[in-house]
Amino acid sequence: MDRSVRTWVEVSRSALVNNARELKRLANGARLMAVVKSNAYGHGIREVVRSVDAEADWFGVDSLPEAETVRAAGSKKPVLILGYTPKQALVRVVRQGFSQVVYDRETVAALSSHASLKKPTKVHVKIETGTSRQGICPEELTSFMRFIAKQPNIRFEGMSTHYANIEDTNDPTHAMRQLKRFREAVKIASDAGKRPELLHTACSAAILTYPETHFDIVRAGISLYGLWSSGVTKRAVLDAGKSVRLEPALTWKSVIAQVKKIREGTPVSYGLTERVTRNAVVAVVPVGYWDGFDRGFSSVGNVLVRGKRAKVLGRICMNMCVVDVTDIRGVRAEDEVVLLGHQGKERITAEELADKIGTINYEVLTRINPTLPRSLAD
Repeated sequence: MDRSVRTWVEVSRSALVNNARELKRLANGARLMAVVKSNAYGHGIREVVRSVDAEADWFGVDSLPEAETVRAAGSKKPVLILGYTPKQALVRVVRQGFSQVVYDRETVAALSSHASLKKPTKVHVKIETGTSRQGICPEELTSFMRFIAKQPNIRFEGMSTHYANIEDTNDPTHAMRQLKRFREAVKIASDAGKRPELLHTACSAAILTYPETHFDIVRAGISLYGLWSSGVTKRAVLDAGKSVRLEPALTWKSVIAQVKKIREGTPVSYGLTERVTRNAVVAVVPVGYWDGFDRGFSSVGNVLVRGKRAKVLGRICMNMCVVDVTDIRGVRAEDEVVLLGHQGKERITAEELADKIGTINYEVLTRINPTLPRSLAD
């Protein structure tokens, strides 16, 4: 690694492969879509694609640039763009052979205009079943499918939906209502003479808990990276007696820039929000909220130094923070610091960090600055 790097992310290839295989085993024969949107949930698209290309049947992304990054990483697997693509960029979708989620006539017409009989556009119709986000409502589907049927050079490759709370509740009523609506939508499409080749609804939590949602493809997001969608999902899997081994793949590291002694009562960092309550040894770590180490960790966060926890003192700054290493012997400049992951017998999890700032593990991971270097380990 570049010797000038102060903060970086290490991604475990073996953990990613393990997770992909576990999810594929649970998918009951459905194909596995590795969802690598949002810089592969903070892990790095290139690193993840290169790790799981042999295990994945598809890759799922949010945008056209992400799809192009998958190709640049060397994968020839089909890629589905799950999010919005501006109309003027749809020609690139067609030329590069990506599949595109659609839910409006303008996008379908634009895709059709760029396609040809030799290279038809592959579309996946997104059904709105109860999340009130992207997707076409079932009552509009019949006319929409007739419109698609009239467009030349369109290949109706798939149909999908997304669940609103399948990972957040022990009550599956809403999710099962969405599944029922999706099945009804598939029938509407079939009755209109356009049965899709591939059906997919299952996110990570659905893969783990509801086999009836699997259909032809399952979309593995957070679980691919070794994290649980929620505590509720984890408990549901364990209560059901399922054997599922997910391995967190990401470790976020930095180094100590300076070590110094300060006297009892000395304020630390901006705003003088915290003063040490004893004569202390502190370490300056060159990582801050620019890097994604949230300002909410001020005075409550921890990092790992020499296998032990070191508390954040005072406010997190843009490019650095200060931690208390008084009780850790032998700390020196350029010692390795772990912000997320394990060191020795200690571990800081994404869930722990999320709890401290009132968010979810997804956000902790995806907000790690994408410009930080990522590297594959093991």
